[in-house]
Amino acid sequence: MKKATLALASGDVFEGFACGASGEAAGEVVFNTSHTGYQEILTDPSYAGQIVTFTVAELGNYGVHHGDEQAPVPQVPGFVARRVCREPSNWRSDEPFLAWLTGHGVVGIEGVDTRRLVRVLRSAGAQQGIIDSSGSSAQALVEKARKLPGMEGQDLATKVSTRTAYEWNEGVLGRKPEPARHDVVVVDYGVKRGILRQLVDTGFRVTVVPSQTKASDILARKPAGVVLSNGPGDPAAVTGADRQAAELLGKVPVLGICLGHQILSLAVGGKTYKLKFGHRGANHPVRDLVGNSIDMTSQNHGFSTEEASVRGKAIVTHRNLYDGTVEGIAVPEARMFAVQYHPEDSPGPHDSRYLFRRFLQMIER
Repeated sequence: MKKATLALASGDVFEGFACGASGEAAGEVVFNTSHTGYQEILTDPSYAGQIVTFTVAELGNYGVHHGDEQAPVPQVPGFVARRVCREPSNWRSDEPFLAWLTGHGVVGIEGVDTRRLVRVLRSAGAQQGIIDSSGSSAQALVEKARKLPGMEGQDLATKVSTRTAYEWNEGVLGRKPEPARHDVVVVDYGVKRGILRQLVDTGFRVTVVPSQTKASDILARKPAGVVLSNGPGDPAAVTGADRQAAELLGKVPVLGICLGHQILSLAVGGKTYKLKFGHRGANHPVRDLVGNSIDMTSQNHGFSTEEASVRGKAIVTHRNLYDGTVEGIAVPEARMFAVQYHPEDSPGPHDSRYLFRRFLQMIER
């Protein structure tokens, strides 16, 4: 096995072995605590520009199933693992995990003490880092990592967004969708296919448009509602997004998910800020302050809404029970609500699916 190095801007260096594609990967090093879903995580456009550290002991044990992707190809530059399985065992497996990674050019490192790495990221915060298997010196890699741009100020959503509008009509596999009753437009800041499938299953005809589509062009399609999707990077840096969202409010029902939640926070006059190490995992408890319940949620975000900045402008509807951060807002008079997490995912397993039905009910009222 070929040796590889992970170097962080903090000066911490981790040795391991190369897996997946050969070469170098650079980006913000973050960690995800999910025990399953590695294929969905690596293909989630919200992870663009990030190297994902998996805290689970082994990756790849159930292989890769073609059809579970959240985007056509992996979106991450690299990943970090404790161990990678070479012989997957699952009836749905179409391809071994490492073969899939190599075919898509994703650089990885395994054999890393991921517990120590996560402690570094929790203490020092998410770090810019580099995975390298070419034999470069650790110090040279650290210096190179320190020169990488941070996430703040990066408009990655525009880079991953679709270039042309398209229709989506595929529901969740094996489930019969509800008959389509309403047309919705999804603004693609890096949308996951799981969101599109849930919308179809709820009874929507779905059209996806590029992130920089003008509000007037969206409204010209006469949608019953608009969904602002998830996506990567700094919400305050997404070109024209806050203005686009502000021009939609009050004219059509709006649902925001993850980055869409942050953009709507900006649209009502609020502010966002970067979290120290973010929320990434499938075990985050969130209190629904409207329904007076607690949901187990799937999350992937590095920025959050500053609560004081939206006071008097929006109602806080959901709160993270780990750190008290804002997880949902609403402006009832503008027919808008948004959540910071991913209601299409399945921890719980279906704790947050009601949000799609709530959006349908808001439209029909």
